[in-house]
Amino acid sequence: MRELVAIVGPTATGKSDLALHLAQALDAEIVGADSRQVYRFMDIGTAKPTAEQRAAAPHHLIDVADPDEDFSLARYQDMALRAVEDIGARGRSALLVGGSGLYVWSVLAGMRIPHVPPDQALRRELEERAARHGYMALHQELLERDPEAAGRIDPRNVRRVVRALEVCQATGTPFSQLYRSEPLFRTLIIGLTMERDDLYHRIDRRVEDMMRRGLVAEVDGLVARGYGLDPPAMSSLGYRYIGRYLQGDITLDEAVQHTKHDTHRLARKQYAWFRPNDERIHWLDAAEGANAQARHLAEGFLAGERAAR
Repeated sequence: MRELVAIVGPTATGKSDLALHLAQALDAEIVGADSRQVYRFMDIGTAKPTAEQRAAAPHHLIDVADPDEDFSLARYQDMALRAVEDIGARGRSALLVGGSGLYVWSVLAGMRIPHVPPDQALRRELEERAARHGYMALHQELLERDPEAAGRIDPRNVRRVVRALEVCQATGTPFSQLYRSEPLFRTLIIGLTMERDDLYHRIDRRVEDMMRRGLVAEVDGLVARGYGLDPPAMSSLGYRYIGRYLQGDITLDEAVQHTKHDTHRLARKQYAWFRPNDERIHWLDAAEGANAQARHLAEGFLAGERAAR
């Protein structure tokens, strides 16, 4: 089993900066675990590593799909596992970095994910049902068919509810039972956290910085490329509300405030994936010298693993 260092935690805690520090210190390469940074042309709103950062250390699983592609968890896992294996085969260490909980744990826990192709007709039927009767009606259907999956999926996340029902129908097996786990790596998991109010302030500053850097122009450019506002990628935080602003549905100030509010909510949801009491995770305060602490942990872990071979 290869060793793998992961950097996890809620958005805006500084995971990308820490990853770059460790990559340069440990001669390592970064494997992204962000469900939106996989998409091309979506740079500002996804807080994608800059060109300078990507030149300073190799990054994988960024810009690997167009915004209108169906990018599944199974596809991500396949690509991430291949990247980690390739990095190890070249004698380097891999850093798995991101805040998308399902993506992170698909690799760390070695989930056996059902490779069920999308059924577009069924998806349209389920989405129309949610639109007519409300998202809770669709979630109730999942609750009846797979209570465990329903307990893990936010009813408002219609896309994930639809996917769970799609897999249930295609396989005849509850969605939750198909996600068996078998760890493939010896892991060190470093989590970045901070006081909630400080995190919210940092999120707000990040959103404001995205606006200054041209998020409106980025969304307008995606529409001009022909992607429109319908693909799942365009439902991402920031893009959704800037799209509504461009359509004239809301003001720019409303779009910014909605984006801040929803990003606060995302951070709370990420703490459900990466729980503060999870003993697998070495939690570090992002505001108190996390770089030095993380480097000490990673160097000790990698040295111990290599000595044990």
